[in-house]
Amino acid sequence: MSYLSLIIITLIIGMGATGYVNHQLKRYSQVPVTNGLTGVEAAYQMLRYYGIANVPVQRGREGQDFFDPRTNSITLSPSAFSARSITALATACHEVGHACQYAMGYTPMKVRGAIVPVANIASNAWVFLLIIGIAMNIAQLYTAAAIMYAAVVLFQLVTLPVEFNASNRALAYMSQTGIAAAEQKGAKRVLTACALTYVAAALTSVLQLLWILGAQRD
Repeated sequence: MSYLSLIIITLIIGMGATGYVNHQLKRYSQVPVTNGLTGVEAAYQMLRYYGIANVPVQRGREGQDFFDPRTNSITLSPSAFSARSITALATACHEVGHACQYAMGYTPMKVRGAIVPVANIASNAWVFLLIIGIAMNIAQLYTAAAIMYAAVVLFQLVTLPVEFNASNRALAYMSQTGIAAAEQKGAKRVLTACALTYVAAALTSVLQLLWILGAQRD
């Protein structure tokens, strides 16, 4: 496979995943939830349901929806924080799902946390080693670049079960607390679409790594 072909394939995968998730998010952001809860209210309610205390839920900037294990806090974007939609409900409960993982010592989350420092360094350094290795024809640098990029790929692969599990926890909570079936279905579509972005990122990274390894052999 040529590098141009790789770029085209990864662009198609990335754009397809992004387009689909944006469609689902926008679609269900216009569908209100019957319980009338905002995202932040739903998040606190789910935290109380599982007996998890001292996890603040704060408003971030648009596009900022995440759980931070360093501060044991949840950040929701304005549209998820104060909206009363299926998208807001699904987003908030998904992030609480991560808080549940942290509180309960979920193993894949621990593994991902351990990999983070290495992945952060590798994600910035591998491309420079690759370029220098190719330019100066130094096989050792090329190999080092491949190893570093493999660490990035490993991080993305470990992220998949963490994200899937958080969504499953969110959906289980909705089912257990009597959220309307139609709203559960919409939330599942939103969370499935968001999960596809992680799958797309992992897939493109694997393809990139295979290309690097193939080019190294050549």
